[in-house]
Amino acid sequence: MDEAPVDLLVVGGGINGAGIARDAAGRGWSVVLCEQGDLAGATSSASTKLIHGGLRYLETFQFRLVREALVERDVLLRAAPHIVRPLRFVLPHNEMLRPAWMIRLGLFLYDHLAGRGLLPGSRGVDLRRDPAGQPLDPRLRRGFDYYDCWVEDARLVVLNARDAAERGATILPRTECMAARRADGLWHATLRPASGGAERLVRARALVNAAGPWVESVLARLGGKARGHVRLVKGSHIVVPRLYEGDHAYILQNDDRRVVFAIPYEGRFTLIGTTEVDHASDAGAPRIDPAEVAYLCAAVGRYLTRKVAPADVVWSYSGVRPLYDDAAADPSSVTRDYVLELDAADGAAPLLSVFGGKITTFRRLAEHALDKLGPLLGGARPAWTAAAPLPGGDIPGGDMSVLIDAIQRKWSWLPAPIARRYARAYGTRVERILGNGAEMADLGRPLGDGVYEAELNYLVEAEWAQTAEDVLWRRSKLGLHVTPATAAAIDEWMRARTAGEHPAVAIPAWIRPAPPPRY
Repeated sequence: MDEAPVDLLVVGGGINGAGIARDAAGRGWSVVLCEQGDLAGATSSASTKLIHGGLRYLETFQFRLVREALVERDVLLRAAPHIVRPLRFVLPHNEMLRPAWMIRLGLFLYDHLAGRGLLPGSRGVDLRRDPAGQPLDPRLRRGFDYYDCWVEDARLVVLNARDAAERGATILPRTECMAARRADGLWHATLRPASGGAERLVRARALVNAAGPWVESVLARLGGKARGHVRLVKGSHIVVPRLYEGDHAYILQNDDRRVVFAIPYEGRFTLIGTTEVDHASDAGAPRIDPAEVAYLCAAVGRYLTRKVAPADVVWSYSGVRPLYDDAAADPSSVTRDYVLELDAADGAAPLLSVFGGKITTFRRLAEHALDKLGPLLGGARPAWTAAAPLPGGDIPGGDMSVLIDAIQRKWSWLPAPIARRYARAYGTRVERILGNGAEMADLGRPLGDGVYEAELNYLVEAEWAQTAEDVLWRRSKLGLHVTPATAAAIDEWMRARTAGEHPAVAIPAWIRPAPPPRY
């Protein structure tokens, strides 16, 4: 049993749980966060990886949500310029789907709701002259462009958890909340580590249920009953070899009135997504199915001259979005807004359950959650995260070129591709990996393809990585780039490195050494 009660126990280590833990720790409350798997191990590492207002949400009149998300887009771009970057979107106009005036009006509203932010406004594009028109079907002559942002979603979660830990929070990945009950004005929760070690009893003045797709099952385990319900919607993505030159993305109108994105990804690839399918089976094991692959390939094929076939898919992933069930008939129309349900009747220890939400608005969700809980924890404390950088994000002017140049000057022996990758992944925290190194040998044993022991040590010690899968597919996307021999070497190194601390943690056989299955 922990000796003293903490102020807040957060169940769930996705983006909402990590954001709430960070905000609460920064307000001076004591926090414990537990997550049954790896941080960002489910939905929060399976998004389309966009920080955006959601242009299509204007069609369903979700103006407040779009406005909040567009404001947050600028906040996150300032807070984490190493993992969040501007991205130009080109929208080819298909006159058979939406009239040009409707798209112009939507973009006008989008610009207006964004205000005078950091990104350029929208404009019309002559696809016959603009380089972005070259990969497209020549019948597409006009279009529009606007800006949103791209994010490395899993790293966003880990950086929130890292900041929370540095402000005093206890972060417990691979630790499941088995049960919790109210007694003596506190929550008494039993936490069980996946390693098979001793259970831990944590007492907390309040509990936040941020379990994402499992929010209702956790609520039932706590003896609560939700007023609302979560609707599970599966979104799947495919990754194919790069389809076109240029750093822009395409937003493609599909004939079912949904949109599909084609996004430059990891230098050598194009990310295509997403589908939206009601999901009723185990939220912990979503898989793309052939119909979804065919849907995404066909959507891109309607616009690009270079066609995509299922055989081109080099990787795919699926996530289950825990949307608040507003009874919409179409999964695409279900609100992306969040709902916070607070149970604190008759002076009982508070329970706050999080339903829905989108990765772009996690910070505001956390603020709202703590504004609700604050008076019940002994008085509201001021919000602070709007102007605070995430770890590694304190880059002067947010200019990544300045940081990369500084790294290459200070560690001139470091190959340029590794310097750029480190800068994009770790920002100013790169110094904690490179330290006083004077040559490549100071980075430790090479494991292949530009991966060295110094980086793996940092990921274990500072970012809670325990398996090769954590390193290759969440802390990075090296899994798309390294050879099977390198993946096997990382697997062996991680098992040896963590054996003493987590002797019962085994790496699933399916990731040794190959990447996840295509579909």
